[in-house]
Amino acid sequence: MTQICPKCSYIRKETDTCPAWQCPSCQIAYTKAGDTTRPQLLQPAARTNRLDRDNSAVWKWLLIAALLGAVLWQLKPAGRFGSKSTTQQSADGKQTMQQPVVILYGTTWCGYCAAAREFFKANGIVYTDLDTEKTTEGYQGHKKLGGGGVPLIVIDGEVMHGYSEAGLRQALAPWIKN
Repeated sequence: MTQICPKCSYIRKETDTCPAWQCPSCQIAYTKAGDTTRPQLLQPAARTNRLDRDNSAVWKWLLIAALLGAVLWQLKPAGRFGSKSTTQQSADGKQTMQQPVVILYGTTWCGYCAAAREFFKANGIVYTDLDTEKTTEGYQGHKKLGGGGVPLIVIDGEVMHGYSEAGLRQALAPWIKN
């Protein structure tokens, strides 16, 4: 029967010359000399292997759950889980839709970024302006969304690469003031 040392995890071989009551690797004695009963601290190898298999199954399931969570988290910014805009009640009791979250990833020197800012200002659109060169949040968000250039505009989770007045008008039609 294969035995494993609980102190150093050495697996005893048939060719080891140490007495059965002593570990060949770390020399720890498990029983007194002359005691013919089985050493109590040595464990059969099969039991340890079964425990290792049980632990590896748990780790596999944890890894699968973590990967699934990471995939779902990555899909969320792309607008796959529904709209972030909500409804509000106005003073006359009618429900009105609240403007979606608008984020502009841009730079100070980009003409198209300036045009997007001017469009938002002229049409009363509330937005968050993140500079990709001056802020870490802007740089990391732009990189995470796969931005190859600026401006990169996110409207309620939907990504728009570049500036398109027609695209902005279509996406923000209910909230444009003029």
